[in-house]
Amino acid sequence: MDWAALRVSLLLALATAAVLLPLGIYAARLIAFREFRGKALLEAALALPLVLPPTVLGYYLLVVMGAGSPIGQLWEQLTGGPLVFSFAGLLVGSVIFNIPFTLMPMQRAFESIAPEVREAAACCGLSRWRTLWRIELPLAWPGIVSGMIMTIAHTLGEFGVVLMVGGSIPGETRTIAISIYDSVQSFDMQAAGVMSAVLLVLCLVTLATTNALARRRRNAHA
Repeated sequence: MDWAALRVSLLLALATAAVLLPLGIYAARLIAFREFRGKALLEAALALPLVLPPTVLGYYLLVVMGAGSPIGQLWEQLTGGPLVFSFAGLLVGSVIFNIPFTLMPMQRAFESIAPEVREAAACCGLSRWRTLWRIELPLAWPGIVSGMIMTIAHTLGEFGVVLMVGGSIPGETRTIAISIYDSVQSFDMQAAGVMSAVLLVLCLVTLATTNALARRRRNAHA
């Protein structure tokens, strides 16, 4: 069992969820409650990681964050190291390819809030901030939690983007999915089997939790 790879995977999953939680809530509310020009295009762009091959997304991330890019050069000047093939670059890639997994459940949750509820809050004198904390978030929390859980599960199982952006540096960018691949390549099937079973159980528990939250949400609206 590659415990270092599992630690990197869990750390990456939790860090990705932490970054996307506030960003997802903000973007989900914006898309759910407002109509603006280009909204359909924005939704399509945010959903692109669902349909783009991981190698394509990984390629563009390498171009944007590589040593020859302005972003990559700025990062190297500030930190003294490259952005790609580092945990920081891996986190950036993870945040980008997990956007739809975070955003979509949250957006549907906010869309399910009746406009009359928000209008009543405004009539009672609640500010937008208090309406968010006291009304919207409590009503939308199952979708928010589902988005976070799906983000963590997807991060644990992601392979293509992680390999292209982070490589396979032990203890820094080598995740459990990459470790499984390396074990199979070296014909260590026992290690690959153990790690695959661990990943399978983690993802199964994650999806079961998501389904339970979805059922609870449906029962609450019934």
